[in-house]
Amino acid sequence: MKREDSIYLSVISPVYGAANLLDELVERIILSAEKISESYEIVLVDDCGPDDSWDKIQAQCRQNPKVKGLRLSRNFGQHYAISAGLDYCQGTWVIVMDCDLQDQPEEIPKLYEKAQEGYEVVLARRHRRQDKFFKKLLSRLFHATLSYLTGIEYNNEVANFGIYHEKVVKAISGLEENIRYFPAMVKWVGFRSTTIPVEHAQRPEGKSSYNLKRLLNLSVDIILSYSDKPLRMTVMLGLVLSASSLFFSIFVIFKTIKGEMELLGNAGILISIWFLAGLLIFLLGIIGLYVGKVFQGVKNRPIYIVNELVNFD
Repeated sequence: MKREDSIYLSVISPVYGAANLLDELVERIILSAEKISESYEIVLVDDCGPDDSWDKIQAQCRQNPKVKGLRLSRNFGQHYAISAGLDYCQGTWVIVMDCDLQDQPEEIPKLYEKAQEGYEVVLARRHRRQDKFFKKLLSRLFHATLSYLTGIEYNNEVANFGIYHEKVVKAISGLEENIRYFPAMVKWVGFRSTTIPVEHAQRPEGKSSYNLKRLLNLSVDIILSYSDKPLRMTVMLGLVLSASSLFFSIFVIFKTIKGEMELLGNAGILISIWFLAGLLIFLLGIIGLYVGKVFQGVKNRPIYIVNELVNFD
């Protein structure tokens, strides 16, 4: 989409399973956006959830032309919905926030004020997360693993909520990889960035769409897409096993010649074979996952498909 100078602030929110929260979300965003500029837009991206969110989005669009609706053809996922919003927004400054009201719209002016100090990216740091213990634990483990494998520091208190200058948005939209993870893309494009503490609210109703299975699938996709360290670790593991087996063989032969040890029997041989076979299958599986991601990439399919647009010129 061609950006228009008349729009100063864009607020993007991917919507999934939050039909009952949309009216309050839009109302609170408007109050915060008007403190910054009268020139703003609210881009609600419907990711085809299980409820009637699109009907609510259309109703908001009819009431206010500054509210714009974008519906995807199917459920692509949160980070793909964010990518769609980034491609279609037109603001000089862009806010990205979740739709469940845990990211509070009242924090938007704080993010904007910090950005005026010369930052292109200002991220919200949830210093007191209002999530359940299990979700916080998984988040901490995931970000620690991702930080180790990529060599880039990720903070589990920081997610998508933040303000981004249009040149950051343009750089992210230009990335062509088909696996999308918004925080990692923000890290990769660089630009001057900082974080500020914000209040994190409890979810008014419903529960997160990220169950354990979806979190694991997302984690595998992100790790395989943003790090080759697992491949390098398999090489190191192979070298360690080869060296260990060589030294162990020399030790066994030496002890056997001296008569201090009998040769291993069938049980020991079977255990060794099973261990090495399982390890080889595991390592081949890791390589296969990487090959699968390459196969997905060479298809060159669009990362999302737009079904309907409302209030877009």
